[in-house]
Amino acid sequence: MALFNTLKGQGHTPTLFSAFIYFDLSFMIWTILGPLSSEIVESFAMQGFIMSTSQKATLLSLPILSGALLRIVLGFSVDKFGAKKTALTSQFIVILSLLLVYFLGESITYNQLLGVALTLGFAGASFAVALPQAGQWYPPKLQGLVLGIAGAAYFGVVMGFIFSPKIAQYYGWQSVFLVAAGLAIVLFIVYAILAKDAPADVYKTHPKKLKDYMKLLKDKDTWWFNLFYAVSFGGFVGFGVFLKLYLTDTYSDEMHEIGLSWFAEDNIKVMAGYFGALCIFSGTILRPIGGSIADKIGGIKALYIFFSIVTVMVIANAVVTLPFPIVIVVFFITMANLGMANGAVFQLVPQRFGKDIGVMVGIVGAAGGLGGTALIKTLGYSKDTYDGYMVGFLIFAAVTLIAIAGLSVVKTRWRTTWGISAGGRI
Repeated sequence: MALFNTLKGQGHTPTLFSAFIYFDLSFMIWTILGPLSSEIVESFAMQGFIMSTSQKATLLSLPILSGALLRIVLGFSVDKFGAKKTALTSQFIVILSLLLVYFLGESITYNQLLGVALTLGFAGASFAVALPQAGQWYPPKLQGLVLGIAGAAYFGVVMGFIFSPKIAQYYGWQSVFLVAAGLAIVLFIVYAILAKDAPADVYKTHPKKLKDYMKLLKDKDTWWFNLFYAVSFGGFVGFGVFLKLYLTDTYSDEMHEIGLSWFAEDNIKVMAGYFGALCIFSGTILRPIGGSIADKIGGIKALYIFFSIVTVMVIANAVVTLPFPIVIVVFFITMANLGMANGAVFQLVPQRFGKDIGVMVGIVGAAGGLGGTALIKTLGYSKDTYDGYMVGFLIFAAVTLIAIAGLSVVKTRWRTTWGISAGGRI
């Protein structure tokens, strides 16, 4: 409460609230295919279209890919047209896409759904809109708190995994898109009324230019941060979106045996969604804890710990056939450490690129989305090619080990150069 009291008399509270709900709901919509994956696959199968695992992975990965690329596009749009116009335009596109799925109903084709998946990237790119929308109203000393509030979007993902399968169980998976569209329309109205762009004389930020991105892309530290965030955020969103499909594909029989089907076959898919939500929640709630740990022991040491635990968990799941209760514990620990690693990465980025943090958020955020896309596609490739997910998990573990090796490469240089002048623990 004391933290929120510091915002009294500062900035524009309605805009901060609008940015929060816009970002939260947008992330739920961005990842909506994840909690509905098994229902969508089953629906197409009943119509005679049997998806390969690679086709499932493509469907799940397209919103993540387009969201990663659109973050940079919308970042430029915010500077040129303003955050509010950018947000409302993006939200309108998302609403049309959601309604299209509902009204097409069971006649929707796989290719049409791929097109919708691409447009869902506009929801994922809300990251590049909501944060500057809120942040431009507040002074530098309050940016951490303000961006933390505006960016608390992962709870929307959790809610999607909890409620979407249950709605789909009773009313069909297309009805979830109608509910999401209704929420998005309400958000559109609320945002249009409450949100305002900051006046030119209030804590104005410098517009981002293409040359700013090109300059930072020439800096080797940018690529190290891209790698670290591609593992942490990419792993988090990739596993998060793919988890329900993995659980229903691998553990349906065991879930039946231990009684999770209860009275209806569809409860397996609902329960898989609940367990997916539990694992995602662990990383969501612990992300700020990861940042706090990084503040105390240094971001590099924190990432060593988080990445090492992730590597052990992923390898264990790859090489050992784990019972269902144990695999949930493994994913819970994995997602928790990936979430904390996200916080640790962004404990380091502002220290190294404080003057260019706006541009770096776009670059690193895009790298995270690309990492998630690669993970989902790798898991799909592994299943189709090797009739199992072991290779996909081992590839991700190998990339995580490369990130750990990268920490060893940069730690001395970072600590003896910008780490000293930054004044923080790295």
